[in-house]
Amino acid sequence: MMLAQGTSIATSTKSRVQIREITRPTVSCASRPALLPNVATPLASPAIRKAQRGIRPPSAAATSSGVPTADSSRGAKVIDNVYDVIVVGGGLSGLVTGQALAAQHGVKNFLVTEARERVGGNITSMAGDGYVWEEGPNSFQPNDSMLQVAVDAGVDKDLVFGDPKAPRFVFWQNKLRPVPSGLDAFTFDLMSIPGKIRAGLGAIGLINGAMPAYEESVEQFIRRNLGDEVFERLIEPFCSGVYAGNPAKLSMKAAFNRIWILEKNGGSLVGGALKLFQDRKKNPPPPRDPRLPPKPKGQTVGSFRLGLKMLPEAIERRISDQVRVNWKLVSLTRDGERYSLVYDTPEGRVQCYSRAVALTAPSYVVADLIKEEVPAAAEALSSFDYPPVGAVTLSYPLSAIREDRKDEAGNVPGFGQLHPRSQGVTTLGTIYSSSLFPGRAPPGHMLLLNYIGGATNRGIVNQTQEQLAAQVDKDLRLMVLKPDAPAPKVVGVRVWPRAIPQFNIGHLDQLDKARAALDAKGWGGVFLGGNYVSGVALGKVVEYGYESAANLAKHVQTSSKKAAAV
Repeated sequence: MMLAQGTSIATSTKSRVQIREITRPTVSCASRPALLPNVATPLASPAIRKAQRGIRPPSAAATSSGVPTADSSRGAKVIDNVYDVIVVGGGLSGLVTGQALAAQHGVKNFLVTEARERVGGNITSMAGDGYVWEEGPNSFQPNDSMLQVAVDAGVDKDLVFGDPKAPRFVFWQNKLRPVPSGLDAFTFDLMSIPGKIRAGLGAIGLINGAMPAYEESVEQFIRRNLGDEVFERLIEPFCSGVYAGNPAKLSMKAAFNRIWILEKNGGSLVGGALKLFQDRKKNPPPPRDPRLPPKPKGQTVGSFRLGLKMLPEAIERRISDQVRVNWKLVSLTRDGERYSLVYDTPEGRVQCYSRAVALTAPSYVVADLIKEEVPAAAEALSSFDYPPVGAVTLSYPLSAIREDRKDEAGNVPGFGQLHPRSQGVTTLGTIYSSSLFPGRAPPGHMLLLNYIGGATNRGIVNQTQEQLAAQVDKDLRLMVLKPDAPAPKVVGVRVWPRAIPQFNIGHLDQLDKARAALDAKGWGGVFLGGNYVSGVALGKVVEYGYESAANLAKHVQTSSKKAAAV
């Protein structure tokens, strides 16, 4: 489970330059001592710390979306250069796009601009008191795109992977039950025998019914294909873990397209998998890049030695001459065959021109930016929902963990656990951070990263950090802690008011409407990106970053040829 890449907003009312600082709460529990506060130090590079000293000009007052209200280039300093590409947004999507433009396509005349004081989006790695923890995404699936970006950024030697044999658990009927990962699919106790039979018959297409013409939700698709038990005990908590979403609203086609397409192409999930295998056998993929490290075996996840932040910071160093932080985009307009972008910067207002623009900021930020110029696109983009998610990191002595959760050596193996909404647990899921990756907690302690909130619990934005930590601690005492466990050490609490874009029913149609409106306006050189386009998993964001760079490079080449022909 991971909180996916999205916009980074702190719960604190402090200024944006303090976004990486955290107030350590003291949480009171009715019958237990108060949770102990902790002081943390953000893992920030010298370049980022220098950028944090930038001062926002008085003229750059921001709207609630973070877009400055200024609407003209009056008094702006004009940069005497027409860029090939300007990438708006310095999250992982924008950074990968920039790095790929330079490294793979030879495009050097570009900028990556970020409104905040640091790059990386909601990737927020922290350190303090012997702990290393994440307050945004926790990990990634180590597909070749993730391995490639690590190699390209020069941090492949810093990759760390979880134990592929580490179990995953779902809390069901007052017990943490392992999720099947192989032959144990026949013996695991999370599902009943009738439920397993129903899932098998549906998977091979005997009782899944006809695929409807309308767009199905995740719940509709899974119940029809695999039955109620698979949905209620596996897929519903999985949706909470990946999207913090409501599976009754999430679109199967948009959110889980690779599974949806199996039935569409093969008539059933098994039929589609067999057809995919046959197609790949006939048309094998190109040879694997020899630079890539071996792909980890089994079902595992990856990170970096000092946390996920090592990746965006490494990319920033690679393209440091093209990265601008504390640049807040005021306006975007078409100017002949180029685009005008006006920014408020620490040095004052600046106007830039570019042949192409990649908008990788969150959809609601882009919508506010273009609502005057392309209102139809803005309307479509503003329809996407971003529910709040809180990341609550707590530490307990290993002695506080129930003995049945430990192995013979006294360690707590596992990736983590998910909690179906029907089981009376408020926390969405828990990552066993110190079990998953080395060096995340002092010896003798267990570090637990817990996610709370989401589409079905939006009220977390009205709760204090103390209340959130207390709720998570209460939930953990139902599942993993001994009755006499001491109060936890509160390592980190962060709420993201707009965390993860929901790929709900109609999402792809709205995205198509936005693109069509841009084209109709003559904005063919403006490309939409970010996790509301690519998908929320970090691997999807990286894949799309490479794809976006290729499309931008092609557009620049075509535009240059047209200009030369005039």
